[in-house]
Amino acid sequence: MSDFVIPAGGLAPAPDVVQPNIFPIEWRVETPKLAEIYERAKREGYNPAMLPWDTFDPNVWSREERVAMMYWFALLSNFDASGPPVFAKAMIHAHEQHEEDPIRKCFFSITRDEVNHEETCGRAIQRLVPGGPLSWEPRTELEMVAHNNIRWLYHNGGRYWTGYSNSLGKYPLAIIFTSFMMGEVAASTLFHGMSRATKHPLYADMFRKIGMDEARHLQICTVLLEKEWPGLTDEHRAFVTRQLRAGFVFLSMVLWEPPGQFWDLPDYFLANHRVLLNIARKAGLGILTVDEQADNWRLAIARVRKLVERWRIEFPAIPELDIAGADVGDIGPEDIIPVF
Repeated sequence: MSDFVIPAGGLAPAPDVVQPNIFPIEWRVETPKLAEIYERAKREGYNPAMLPWDTFDPNVWSREERVAMMYWFALLSNFDASGPPVFAKAMIHAHEQHEEDPIRKCFFSITRDEVNHEETCGRAIQRLVPGGPLSWEPRTELEMVAHNNIRWLYHNGGRYWTGYSNSLGKYPLAIIFTSFMMGEVAASTLFHGMSRATKHPLYADMFRKIGMDEARHLQICTVLLEKEWPGLTDEHRAFVTRQLRAGFVFLSMVLWEPPGQFWDLPDYFLANHRVLLNIARKAGLGILTVDEQADNWRLAIARVRKLVERWRIEFPAIPELDIAGADVGDIGPEDIIPVF
């Protein structure tokens, strides 16, 4: 005779959990490819503290060169430092919507990668300019324009958080991250190119590892999108087209140069930006030339365009690179979702 208690009228059914909610817990797998990518992410993960920092002596560069290189890492952090909260929020949303387990795990792995990228930026910045990117006292003209440009960068980065936050729940996750795919395609080749162009072993190892992460993120994004795209509505297709343009507009700040849309910048910003990047490039950071970055974007755009047109999605016009396509109008803060 068992010790279980079962009333005469039977066991009472527990109330259904009000949704959205992370309960009930389940581990459903519908896309084995995503599970494979997550396993790869665990094998390829790295510790930023274990990069060859012992080879990094900032004193081999002049003060101007150190500030210019710090500026570039501050520029990168405008995107990479926003990555952890963006993907952490997406991971929580995936749990609440009861997405399959590999999707939740992949968003976790991207969050972890973005934390690594953020930490890498922070470590480089602090070694180059203690107190950087903003908690230091600029004294020369170069330092003043670098400090001012960084403040403008972070002002603009802060403008996109509200649009992203409001998008969750309005569209499927795969659709929201369409613009993220644009950045991943370009970034995966950009960082590998920088790892070959740089003259310093720390930067080479750092950029190679970040590039490997970006390539894996692109694969996750592509699998997600291919899963969702066959059932897209016309509204979703129009949103994808607009997000592709938004991805180009936002990410061009680090992958090329900022277009006229979205970016709220003073007239002098771009001229000072170019001078600072040129100093960092000559110091051996590995920054590609403007023309090389433009070619990198064109290659990325061609790859993404070929993919989306399989699903009858219009590709947006990119007039800055003489690429014809659909006119989606102005891009504002509410349109900006991407990170990489």
